[in-house]
Amino acid sequence: MAEAVYLEIGSKRVFAGSIDWPGWCRSGRDEESALEALLENAPRYKKAIGAAARGFSPPSRATAALRVVERLKGNATTDFGAPAVAPSSDDRPIGSKEAERLTKLLQACWKRFDATAKKAAGVELRKGPRGGGREVDAIVRHVDEADRAYLSKLGGTVPKGTDTAELRRTFLDAFQARIRGEPINSRVKTPWLPRYAIRRSAWHALDHAWEIEDRRQ
Repeated sequence: MAEAVYLEIGSKRVFAGSIDWPGWCRSGRDEESALEALLENAPRYKKAIGAAARGFSPPSRATAALRVVERLKGNATTDFGAPAVAPSSDDRPIGSKEAERLTKLLQACWKRFDATAKKAAGVELRKGPRGGGREVDAIVRHVDEADRAYLSKLGGTVPKGTDTAELRRTFLDAFQARIRGEPINSRVKTPWLPRYAIRRSAWHALDHAWEIEDRRQ
């Protein structure tokens, strides 16, 4: 059966993302190249999430292996290089089994990033075509800072100075609280959907894990 995916279409970049598998999301210059990148990335995604990949079978390289169920209008963030719009399916209710599955998937993505960063510690990464690109320590800080922002969008709060482990526990606690319908931080005017918060953090962790891997080569 074809995997359900969505397309987030900006003026310069298109993201293709799996509806059911957070973190499996890649981009291209147009719809075709984004879908091709997603297919090409499937085995790498399965390897990255390890035991959490139970039930995931990388589809064949045929375009028909993917079924586009929604096209979303992207924005400046899309063109900058990050998925920024939640598919409508992210508004589905989340039962206990699904919450556990999503939690395990996000933890697997975090674990992959941590292991990749640790393995590359002290290694000078290959620069981009213009000599740009963060080094490993800076990437680690960037991912941590992004998750703090994502936690805020989810409706949670974390004190300054909190380490990464506590930040992630707080993130998952906020995820569970949202599922239960508990009140959120009133300062958040437009909170993210719980599924989307998982989706965004999982993508970000894997995207930078793969950046480190690729720039070591």
